[in-house]
Amino acid sequence: MPGSQNTNNLVSAVFSDRHIGVASQPHIHHMLSVLGFGSLDELSIAALPKSIYMSQPLSLQAAVSEEAMLAELRVLAAKNTVNKSYIGQGYYGTHTPGVIQRNVLESPAWYTAYTPYQPEISQGRLEALLNFQTVVADLTGMVTANASMLDEGTAAAEAVALMRRSNRGASDDAVLLVDADVFPQTLAVINTRAKAMGIPVRVHDFENELPDVEFFGVLVQYPGDSGMIRELGPVIAAAHEKKALVAVAADLLALTLLESPGELGADLAVGSSQRFGVPMGFGGPHAGYMAVRKGLERALPGRLVGVSKDAAGNQAYRLALQTREQHIRREKATSNICTAQVLLAVMAGMYAVYHGPEGLKRIATRVHAMAVAVAETATAAGHTVVHANYFDTLKIRIASVSGHAAAELVAAAHAAGYLLRQVDHDHVQIAVDETTTEADVAGFATLFGTEFTGAQSPSAQGPKIAQFAEDVLLPTPHRATGFMSNEVFHAHNSETQMLRYLRKLSDADYALDRGMIPLGSCTMKLNATAEMAAVTWPEFSNLHPFAPAADTVGIVEMATQLESWLAEITGYDAVSVQPNAGSQGEFAGLMAIRAFHVENGNPHRDIVLIPASAHGTNAASAVMAGLKVVPVATDGFGNVDIDDLKAQIHVHENNLAAIMVTYPSTHGVFETEISNICAMIHDAGGQVYVDGANLNALVGLAQPGKFGADVSHLNLHKTFCIPHGGGGPGVGPVAVGAHLAKHLPARELGADTTVGLVSSAPYGSASILPISWAYIRMMGPDGLRLATQTAILSANYIARRLSEHYPVLYTGANDLVAHECILDLRGITADSGVSVDDVAKRLIDYGFHAPTMSFPVPGTLMVEPTESEDLAEIDRFINAMISIRQEIAAVQDGQWPAADNPLVNAPHTAQSIAQEWEHPYSRETAVFPAGVDPRAKYWPVVRRIDQAYGDRNLVCSCPSIEELAEVF
Repeated sequence: MPGSQNTNNLVSAVFSDRHIGVASQPHIHHMLSVLGFGSLDELSIAALPKSIYMSQPLSLQAAVSEEAMLAELRVLAAKNTVNKSYIGQGYYGTHTPGVIQRNVLESPAWYTAYTPYQPEISQGRLEALLNFQTVVADLTGMVTANASMLDEGTAAAEAVALMRRSNRGASDDAVLLVDADVFPQTLAVINTRAKAMGIPVRVHDFENELPDVEFFGVLVQYPGDSGMIRELGPVIAAAHEKKALVAVAADLLALTLLESPGELGADLAVGSSQRFGVPMGFGGPHAGYMAVRKGLERALPGRLVGVSKDAAGNQAYRLALQTREQHIRREKATSNICTAQVLLAVMAGMYAVYHGPEGLKRIATRVHAMAVAVAETATAAGHTVVHANYFDTLKIRIASVSGHAAAELVAAAHAAGYLLRQVDHDHVQIAVDETTTEADVAGFATLFGTEFTGAQSPSAQGPKIAQFAEDVLLPTPHRATGFMSNEVFHAHNSETQMLRYLRKLSDADYALDRGMIPLGSCTMKLNATAEMAAVTWPEFSNLHPFAPAADTVGIVEMATQLESWLAEITGYDAVSVQPNAGSQGEFAGLMAIRAFHVENGNPHRDIVLIPASAHGTNAASAVMAGLKVVPVATDGFGNVDIDDLKAQIHVHENNLAAIMVTYPSTHGVFETEISNICAMIHDAGGQVYVDGANLNALVGLAQPGKFGADVSHLNLHKTFCIPHGGGGPGVGPVAVGAHLAKHLPARELGADTTVGLVSSAPYGSASILPISWAYIRMMGPDGLRLATQTAILSANYIARRLSEHYPVLYTGANDLVAHECILDLRGITADSGVSVDDVAKRLIDYGFHAPTMSFPVPGTLMVEPTESEDLAEIDRFINAMISIRQEIAAVQDGQWPAADNPLVNAPHTAQSIAQEWEHPYSRETAVFPAGVDPRAKYWPVVRRIDQAYGDRNLVCSCPSIEELAEVF
């Protein structure tokens, strides 16, 4: 029966028993008895509104074992054909160093970590991100780089928004000039965003003079999509004369040989770090980047890592102040970015650390030499290389009288195992990369109709590529400025050194492989090893996103199956997995709503009602989609204030586009009036957007598409087990009703759709979709339902046991919470002076990551245990919180001074207790509080980090970490 242990189906019970921490019936019954319920079904019925509760099982296949799932996935993988891609277009073959693949990409110490909002337990990944930022800033010649963007297309779109808001002197009618030689998918994403923001876009060939129109910004590709390297200096100077800003979309590997955009005068640079050791993965995930010149730091979207100091005055890292933080600024935020691509940025940064500047230049020089060799074979065969100045990409006019020269060559290449890019009837493009071999060059020669016996050039007759690369003429403008002078890029070039460096950094961090991360709203749950297995399979990881359909049958079938399963789980009619973050899913869903109203002759419907209980990104996404935000109050129980909602509907009925409701709410309760809210909005002509970030409390128990919602985004990096990776990757599919299906993101470049691409690749971060596919396949309908019920059980168990010590701020029907609860410390703080920050830092001494601090309510802690934690770990957390409450009482009673106690001094490092001790509590109390096993102790490497000092941090590239610290 639903909610049971599936004891009559032993195969399907195996994985769900491993995924769900509280799997034993005695533990479940114990927790239920504390709450006063006899079964999980009784608890579910009591917690959820009857109007939305579903008793029938989901229509999904029965669960299978890990082995059977992997066998099915192997069948899908075998349907793909991994030909060697020379398509280019921003995606290239690359070698992932084994030491990085095994010790970063495949290491739970890196992929199960959370966003480094608690810097004291995130020093490893913060340093790794600082490495990435330094590489990007150095190569682009900019002052400040962020800790990564979602992909190149979305980074370019963010650059457009940055230029628009930073160029205050431009009129509202000023246009954006985009290079005619830009990657087509980048242009498509820009067009999608620009349409929403009301920005006119004009494509321009910068070989010609600038047009006689007012423009606020310019975006140039460097090298161009066609491979051409243009002279950027004159273009940038001419644009600056027109008071416009200039963004350069640049290839990081090419920048090891070419002069940087910053040196040439550009204002900002964007791009992708994919070719720094990250597989193509049918489109992602990849770490995009953005870097800016001095003066634009405060406009930079995303996250930045800076250098600060801890309580002992030692150097430490933390996330720098972000003035556009969407959770704080909401509708005033300048970006809706809610995640980065941390895991991929770490990989790319470590690729640079491992190779060092000279190693990167060697790789780039060899790539260019391969391109020269291919160009010479093409010329020798009578074909024409269009551009004389190139790095890795050749545009070739094929000599033929058939009229189908390019198509014939591309077809012949495909048959030979190569993917070339057909530009038109006469032209093909070939983009060589790090993986290109002399055998590949010989293969191209055969296709061209000639023979390759070794690289040929006037300066080197007949030598092999390795020698040829030393003499080949490099592209211009030659790079004259140095880069990556920091010691970190010179100290870890052997595998032994690299292995130890990665181990040192991961030891400084706290991730799910160490213990519970009870973050409310973020759903830090098991990322099973079996689910992760397929990520590195070459049949998925080595596919180009624009490979021929015949080569990608298996991965498209897998993604399509996943979309259909998600549609069934949510009760919607159609799903797109293209958005590569929850923020992008929000944007896509709102664009669908906007297109729906325009289609129905109601373009004036542009008001979005957003309750105070909604996620902070909701308001920012609405503004990005060209909509106006009107807030709605909440009542004293954490629900939408129905009277205020009625009043707002009455005022805005004629212009109402939608309401955005997080369900269950960010306050941790099931809105009792959700069905009524949906009906009220529909009656006023609006659409209902249900934010699916908290879907972990609904799967198998309720379906937003069935209880009145029109659109939702989901978070595969929360509910469906894609790991957070230290702050990314993420996937944020958008799910819609049938009437909005035609308004989902486009799947093909140039498709005639109302909403274009929202991410660079048609299937977004496709290579990590097998994780969620595997989770659903192994859990089956009963396992998914049981997981949801257990998540609700665990949250209520914590709330009930801690309610004697900390007030639970909001509860719903029958005094129950949803899958998370908010502990209210405001009264305790007022009486004792102990803040939520103190409790959060003290939890580190107990061996825990803190719950979510001061969101959505300042002075509170939001706790979400998920279904993956077992009873022992849940009780360990509860006991730690009770022990901390007793410590607070000792402060209140005067046993410890308010300015010198274990809470305000937390966390305690090994170094701190080895020094002279003058505190009124013992060393043992400091580092081995109640319940901490000394043999399993997690030791933070820094004391509490100076938040005020770090607020001034905006990272620049400096010769040493010490000099970087001195900047601030």
